[in-house]
Amino acid sequence: MNSRALALLAAFGATTIYGLNHTIAKVVMPHYIGPFGFIMLRVVGASVLFWTISLFVPKETIERKDYLRIAGAAFLGMCINMLMFFKGLQLSTPINSGVIVTLTPIIILILSAFFLKEKLTLFKFLGIVLGFTGAIILILYGNTTQVLNAPNIPLGNTMLLINATSFGAYLVMVKPLTKKYSTITLMKWMFLIGIFYTFPVTYSEFSEVSWTTLPFEAIWRMGFVIVGTTFMTYMLNVYALKTLPPTAIGAFTYLQPLITILYAVITGNDILDGVKILACLLVFVGVYLVSKKRKTDR
Repeated sequence: MNSRALALLAAFGATTIYGLNHTIAKVVMPHYIGPFGFIMLRVVGASVLFWTISLFVPKETIERKDYLRIAGAAFLGMCINMLMFFKGLQLSTPINSGVIVTLTPIIILILSAFFLKEKLTLFKFLGIVLGFTGAIILILYGNTTQVLNAPNIPLGNTMLLINATSFGAYLVMVKPLTKKYSTITLMKWMFLIGIFYTFPVTYSEFSEVSWTTLPFEAIWRMGFVIVGTTFMTYMLNVYALKTLPPTAIGAFTYLQPLITILYAVITGNDILDGVKILACLLVFVGVYLVSKKRKTDR
């Protein structure tokens, strides 16, 4: 299997885990652990895993000129991205989060146009407009049904939109680093830095968890988030970025709503209604127009 095929498989694996995570993580919050406490569990847990693995792989020295980019990528990917996602997920619903996250490819396109000078065509512009229209519909009108454990859907959806933006920026910022350093080297340093970024915000909720009384249902879900949603997805995405451009990685998020909606509805954790279907269609059409390659695109 060639490197491109492996990269595509890695990106698909990360997207599948993300899609399941919208519902799996939602069930745990806030009854067993608060969203910010969950972030501390994720960042510390992933940091321990990456540093442990780094003991068995060749050591690499980070060049001084890359310190700032690594710190910036950690701030976007391990701090803002995680904080906004988990708090937004607590306030909103799994389906809403699954739809809003598909705006990531559009955000990557916008950032690429500014920082990488990628051409912005008419069709791509229309895709951006339609995609954001779908997100705004979810933010303003997504609360059409009474969904259990979703106390503030508009605010939650807004936070999820910030999450999608920060994750897109993270992919664009970390891409140059993947050509110079191994996946393990990048992840161990970014997650270690992420601990310092998130600790002041997350420790309070983390310390409130009754660890000795947690049921197995909560334990396995927390374990899935640490090993699957954090350790595996970040490692797979950075591995894929070594071969694929950020826009290609972002395109895989199109699959997340399908995975999220299917899992959430089957397990009874969300309700599918007309507003969400309309928002899904607008977002899907938007991202299709953005990603569609035409002869005029170079």
